[in-house]
Amino acid sequence: MDKKTIASFPIFFEKNRVFRVYTGGKLFADFFGDNSEDCFYPEEWICSSTRALNEGSTDIHEGISKILGTEIYFDELLNEEKELMLGNRDSLDVLVKGLDSAIRLPVQAHPDKTFSRAHFNSDFGKAESWVVLATRENACIYFGFKDGVTEEDLRKAVEDSETDKTAMENLLNKIPVKPGDVYFIPAKAVHAIGYGCLILEVQEPTDFTIQPERWCGDYKLSDHQMYLTLDKETALGVFDYSYNLERVEKECRKEPEIIYENECCKKESLISKADTPCFSVERYVVNGGETEELSAPCIYVVTEGAGTLSGDGYEKEIKKGDYFFMPYSCDKKIKAKSTGSLTIAACIPPEV
Repeated sequence: MDKKTIASFPIFFEKNRVFRVYTGGKLFADFFGDNSEDCFYPEEWICSSTRALNEGSTDIHEGISKILGTEIYFDELLNEEKELMLGNRDSLDVLVKGLDSAIRLPVQAHPDKTFSRAHFNSDFGKAESWVVLATRENACIYFGFKDGVTEEDLRKAVEDSETDKTAMENLLNKIPVKPGDVYFIPAKAVHAIGYGCLILEVQEPTDFTIQPERWCGDYKLSDHQMYLTLDKETALGVFDYSYNLERVEKECRKEPEIIYENECCKKESLISKADTPCFSVERYVVNGGETEELSAPCIYVVTEGAGTLSGDGYEKEIKKGDYFFMPYSCDKKIKAKSTGSLTIAACIPPEV
């Protein structure tokens, strides 16, 4: 199939597991229907045109999705068929991941756009959002500094983390989570995904993470993995100490808002433009009916159930764990249908 034809229909992808310094992935077995076990490939980068920043890697395609049944990478198709894929957009500008944590991730924060322009020559920071899809027993996240934590406290904990693996987490609020929980994580807010979380993460399209903690489980981080290309003093400037538990609960924990609902389908807003201009996340819940026509360009992830993508002369079965990109040029009036239950997350790029 030629690239113009591929760019005119919903696009599906090969699995795209990415190395990280933490272990996880066992919950992928149920979600993706495979034989995944916990390992150092705990992330699935979904419809990704963003390269992963792994120290020492020479793979120019690491993190970038390959189109199902081809040798074509997603970034290549976006560049060569930009108008068909994106319409009047210059780039997709959003990154979607599935991740499963078997341990607590390093305490971290991400740059905002201003910091990224100054230090990474990028117009993107890394605001992100989490939709909890499944959990192990006692799953949790760490989000926001405890009241009274100062910059001096953080700097001391960074030093103490050389030998004390709990020094950093002790500064943060530990929050239990359950399937269905939704959080928005602003750039510069301190956080760490805790043990036992299968999460759909929608974010700005970078891999910029400042994680000034020496250990991740039994994995010892290098200075580069902690601070990227920055010196320690510059890197630690990314943390915003105003994010405490009160602010997290008030501003960052999100409740779904119904956009429309009938007896067969509900559409909800999980992350809206009021939360961030960087992306939006919506959710369709279908029960013996169909969605409205799916919008494009957009990344879609089937999070529960099974059904069918159906449009003018097009039909494809979909199930939990499937994901696809809807190109701008697709004129098949595609809807998602199900005789049973079906839930789909729509991961929407920013407006241009």
